Amino acid sequence: MPKDINAFELAQKQFDRAAEMLNLDPGVREALRWPMREYSFRIPIRMDDGSIKVFQGFRVQHNDARGPNKGGIRFHPAETFDTVRALATWMTWKCAVADIPLGGGKGGVVCDPSTLSLVEKEQICRGWVGAMWKNIGPRNDVPAPDVGTTPQMMGWMMDEYSRLVGEYTPGVFTGKPVGSGGSEGRTEATGFGVIYYVREALKHLEIDSTKAVAAIEGFGNVAQYAAIGFIELLGGTVACVSCWDRHEKKSFTYSKKGGIDPRFLISITDQYGTIDKKAADQAGYLVEDGEEWITKEADVLIPAAIEGHVNAETVKKMSSRVRVVAEGANGPCTLEADDFFKANNIFNIPDFLCNAGGVTTSYFEQVQNDMNYYWTKDAVLERLDTKLTLAFNAVLETSIKEKVYMRDAAYMVSIMRVVKAMDLRGWLHGTW
Repeated sequence: MPKDINAFELAQKQFDRAAEMLNLDPGVREALRWPMREYSFRIPIRMDDGSIKVFQGFRVQHNDARGPNKGGIRFHPAETFDTVRALATWMTWKCAVADIPLGGGKGGVVCDPSTLSLVEKEQICRGWVGAMWKNIGPRNDVPAPDVGTTPQMMGWMMDEYSRLVGEYTPGVFTGKPVGSGGSEGRTEATGFGVIYYVREALKHLEIDSTKAVAAIEGFGNVAQYAAIGFIELLGGTVACVSCWDRHEKKSFTYSKKGGIDPRFLISITDQYGTIDKKAADQAGYLVEDGEEWITKEADVLIPAAIEGHVNAETVKKMSSRVRVVAEGANGPCTLEADDFFKANNIFNIPDFLCNAGGVTTSYFEQVQNDMNYYWTKDAVLERLDTKLTLAFNAVLETSIKEKVYMRDAAYMVSIMRVVKAMDLRGWLHGTW
């Protein structure tokens, strides 16, 4: 996120606007503006060269009225407590708007995983669990992978937790490898989920998806499968994707006349989402500055990178053709961007609705772990499509009925579900 934009302040401002619309009780409002619990700790490990290095770790549990806290663990050099607070807050609303029985949490470690060996990453993973194992678990807080972490790392973390508690506990982490308690369909879930929502938005706007063009920011897991889904599920064209080049420490946009081929680009992309620029150039791709993705002639924009990149300055570069902005990333659009969308009649699918496919499939993974019975990929994706379509329609109906912006409608739906759970548990009538 740009340095002048604080993610947690953005999350609170978005909540405040919806709370005003709902005329929410001031005490309940104050409780929901802040996380219930926060953890900060240090993780010392021995590096491969024999030195000892200490890493900063975090975990934030925002609200568990509807069920165990749920949310990923980021390994990122720019991770901060406020970023984790914001992401945990958004996770509460994301789980509620998707109507799954979970609360919101988020974790992180300040590090650059691309500079670490497998042994060093495994030590950090096990060290994170060593610091947090008494405060996580299948019934109180279930972490998952996020930026900079992988299914293999969740496997190490699950193993460390199981070792510490003395029993095999696959449901403590989700996003694990298939064959080690992971779910089929999890890899595609968030990106395909974005496309299920885009499909419903295009139907609502009466736009033919087979003639639609999308421009995508990012080329991590979400962006990759959003690109594949837009082409293979909707029959549309993807004009471009962008990615962070870890070698040159800057981002680039990759486009091609007639549309990009995401499966080819995946074949020349490393595990950190960096596309091989030379190979792309040889294949006829135009390589431009990273911000050029937002300028493309497209019906749908899918920001699927990091926070705050669609803001007061970058929206000025948007094509007048854009009709839908589908937020694949967490917090990619600022309040100023929202104002621009409203003024220009652009349909927005807010982040905590749009990228809920991952956490919904993580919930499915927990269910499968509890049953010790695992579904096929087709069964997972079919259940996911049904669940997300219902969530989209609930928000759209509120937006139309209350005559409010989609983001405000999503907040209204999710906040009232959380408040209702708090009320039913008696939290609004005594000490909680």
